[in-house]
Amino acid sequence: MRIAVGSDHAGFDLKRAMADHLTEAGHHIVDLGTDSSSVSVDYPVYGLAVAKAVASGEAERGLCVCGTGIGISIAANKVPGIRAALVHDGTTAGLARHHNDANVMCLGGRTVGLAEATDAADTFFAAEFDGGRHRRRIDEIARYESDRDRAPDSMLPVAGDDERQRLTR
Repeated sequence: MRIAVGSDHAGFDLKRAMADHLTEAGHHIVDLGTDSSSVSVDYPVYGLAVAKAVASGEAERGLCVCGTGIGISIAANKVPGIRAALVHDGTTAGLARHHNDANVMCLGGRTVGLAEATDAADTFFAAEFDGGRHRRRIDEIARYESDRDRAPDSMLPVAGDDERQRLTR
């Protein structure tokens, strides 16, 4: 699999270790930076670069790392078609793929250890989307994303929405 990776300075060491691990596992890595942990850089630059690579098809999936994984996931999610998920372990990584069809995995270089990150990556890059009831939810997000200035009324909660939700499960 072709995987775009990117990090800020706080995520550099984990990004490098993950890129090495993923290369050893047979994946092709497209490293979009940064190149050092000693020079402070802004995470949005790298989160957006990874997201754009995935959205354009240059990479099949992405891996982003910043200090907590929060900021870089927010940045990556600004690119249409990207579903970046902050994951902490194999369980959250698997659910991000199975239920949310996440295409970018985000990690916190200061919050996740190498063993957890490796397990998460192995799970994320091997897992497939389950589809089924989850497809409807992904489609709802995509519809909103494609016309976010004029969100359809069906996207807004209405009286009785809890009952509608129960009936469509």
